[in-house]
Amino acid sequence: MSHTTKPGQPFHWRTYKNDTLSGITVALALVPEAVAFAFVAGVHPLVGLYAAIIVGMITAIFGGRPGMISAAAGSLAVVMMHLVMEHGASFLFLAVILMGIFQIFIGIMKWGRFIRMVPSPVMLGFVNGLALIILFAQFTQFKDASGAWLSGDSLNIMLMIIAATLAIIYLLPKITQAVPSALAAIVLVSLAVIFFDINAVTVGDKASVSGTLESLVYGDGVEGGFQGLSWFTTLPEGFWSLETLWIVLPYALILTVIGSVESLLTMTLIDDITETRGKANKECIALGAANCTAGSFGTMGGCALIGQSMINVNSGGTGRWSGISAALGLLVIVLIASSWIEMVPIGALVGLMFFVVIATFNWASWNIMRGMTKADAFIMVLVTVLTVMFDLAVAVIAGVIVSALVFAW
Repeated sequence: MSHTTKPGQPFHWRTYKNDTLSGITVALALVPEAVAFAFVAGVHPLVGLYAAIIVGMITAIFGGRPGMISAAAGSLAVVMMHLVMEHGASFLFLAVILMGIFQIFIGIMKWGRFIRMVPSPVMLGFVNGLALIILFAQFTQFKDASGAWLSGDSLNIMLMIIAATLAIIYLLPKITQAVPSALAAIVLVSLAVIFFDINAVTVGDKASVSGTLESLVYGDGVEGGFQGLSWFTTLPEGFWSLETLWIVLPYALILTVIGSVESLLTMTLIDDITETRGKANKECIALGAANCTAGSFGTMGGCALIGQSMINVNSGGTGRWSGISAALGLLVIVLIASSWIEMVPIGALVGLMFFVVIATFNWASWNIMRGMTKADAFIMVLVTVLTVMFDLAVAVIAGVIVSALVFAW
């Protein structure tokens, strides 16, 4: 299924077309995700969107896994939330820079290769756990502005839009594969909502995704305290002091572990799907450089996203241009096309993410469990549960430790 251009092979128009269209699809899916993760972290929505643009662009160009999408991540946002609540956003940006430095160090020391040593049960648990996290994250979209669960017509409209989106995604490829079915689903459902004047919750109802080139470069005091991308001016005063570094260091280390592990395990998954092999250490260095840049400009940084990476690959985007297209598409959305994107119904994007959940969850793992030892089956379930209940780093580390103990026993 891979259309990745390999060294020495000519670049084909089909690859370029697939990468471009899949990148646009990913950009649309990134909007609500980046906004939601920014809210979780306690920062302005544009902080999440600009982070997705910066991290996505740098990793797409210089990373070790073409076709993998990196942006602001929920697994990191949960950790960032506590730092922002206690010390403010400026400390977050310093933590992101330190995370980037540590990730570059991991790549230089060639520690990324050890991800290949993660046992298969741990990998299966990781994939299934992240699929469940993506699923549970969509439930927040079933609440109104007051926090109450949708009911009546509002709920029925949401469910119908989700069903229509999934139907198009699954049925369109049987008719034509000229356009990614996920992109076609979002466009067609959005047009139907507008044409029939359906009272659906849209992206614009959740938050404005509009930005300007001036605020992007210079900053202009955007609502919510966002000051734009200004080099190093967003860092706390005296950020070089030992006192400040001591506050930030624990968070930076946790973010480093979570971001690196999630990125490298996602890379391994994309390797298996595309039947190609990424470069783990190169990915670590690129991700580190991306986070250093993102933190320096006052954004929340990020890591690889399994959901968006699956959307990209399943839509035919396996080359570097797909990631570049996604970052450029997101930039265009923020600067120019925000009014159009704000008309996209949330239900269409929830339907897209439900498709990602179905495609990501390893349904064969239940059959695989029958052929596993009891210890391996326990490890797989353990990692899945810990991923959902705590975080990815805790789950993977626990899974590897238990696997080692079982092997030694």
